Amino acid sequence: MPAPSPGPREVLASSPEPGSRAAAAGSSCRGLLWHLQDKRLRLGLFDIDPGHKLHQMTCMMQAGLWAATQVSMDHPPTGPPTEEDFSQVLTQVHEGFELGTLAGPAFARLRRSLGLADEDYQAALGPGGPYLQFLSTSKSKASFFLSHDQRFFLKTQRRREVQVLLAHLPRYVQHLQRHPHSLLARLLGVHSLRVAQGKKKYFIIMQSVFFPAGRISERYDIKGCEVSRWVDPAPEGSPIVLVLKDLNFEGKTINLGPQRSWFLRQMELDTAFLRELNMTDYSLLVAFQQLHEDEKGLGSSLIFRTVRSVRGIQSPEESGAQNRRLLPDAPNALHIVDGPEQRYFLGLVDLVTVYGLRKRLEHLWKTLRYPGRTFSTVSPACYARRLCQWAEAHTE
Repeated sequence: MPAPSPGPREVLASSPEPGSRAAAAGSSCRGLLWHLQDKRLRLGLFDIDPGHKLHQMTCMMQAGLWAATQVSMDHPPTGPPTEEDFSQVLTQVHEGFELGTLAGPAFARLRRSLGLADEDYQAALGPGGPYLQFLSTSKSKASFFLSHDQRFFLKTQRRREVQVLLAHLPRYVQHLQRHPHSLLARLLGVHSLRVAQGKKKYFIIMQSVFFPAGRISERYDIKGCEVSRWVDPAPEGSPIVLVLKDLNFEGKTINLGPQRSWFLRQMELDTAFLRELNMTDYSLLVAFQQLHEDEKGLGSSLIFRTVRSVRGIQSPEESGAQNRRLLPDAPNALHIVDGPEQRYFLGLVDLVTVYGLRKRLEHLWKTLRYPGRTFSTVSPACYARRLCQWAEAHTE
């Protein structure tokens, strides 16, 4: 697949000044971060401090993202979206590294449609505090980070995965416009990082599905199959909360009450969209949080929001198929569904695996290797159907 841009623009990037608001915000929150350290450890999160092997890379990411966000603040996109919004590549040259921003105007529009101010985005991802690394049960070689406030999730990606993501970005934006309460992870940026004359590394930024994470008791990564879908839980008494998998979920139920029909319908809409894109091997993230007494029920704690993920005019036919719902009056409401007793964090992630020749051959090999067992590498139609069936079987 060809690169999704006619070519990069290079600019000399400005770095955050020592006395800038980002730096000031960082110093003011360091005390709070120190007090939250024990809570982070209970969630398997660790500061990427100067002794960490990834410290230098994440410092470059922070400085680069501060400057990249400043560009969108200084030159906000105006008028209707254009094809160039989705193909633009801006390369900013820093001392010792370059940071590329891919489809910057498209993502700037998307962030604004979500009500996310660039100032908040810049403060969270810039040099105001160290990124956090968490213990991942993923088999990929990707690196996973959280912003210091745990609101944003960063993940390294292969070049071909980034190409797939950008090729489908216009349709992704259109899907969120049609279905503003979609369970799809909200992608907020795609970037490249090159140190000196080395090879480019790519990473994505999205809203964390598990935010706010302070009271989450259990976290799962669900694919609707059984092969390689067990994680050894942390030892009894351990403070670490791992992300578990399908077989760990056995015997558990997601009790959504009156919101169950909404959830099953949204799973159908979102997996149908991913099937049309020929995607497979994505995950449904699930987390549990016990509701406090004053959070239970559908009373004053819930409001009906009509926010759209992308601004636009909906036709009367579309408005009836948007599958809107009551959203909790809480941060990250699009990924939160309240049941009678529990709050559930739900989101579809890892949306870049195409069912091409490589995956078809992998499917054939696994069919021979695991006869009669279910595994993740199946056709998009089968994968979508099976994950929806899992959702129906494990909710009430």
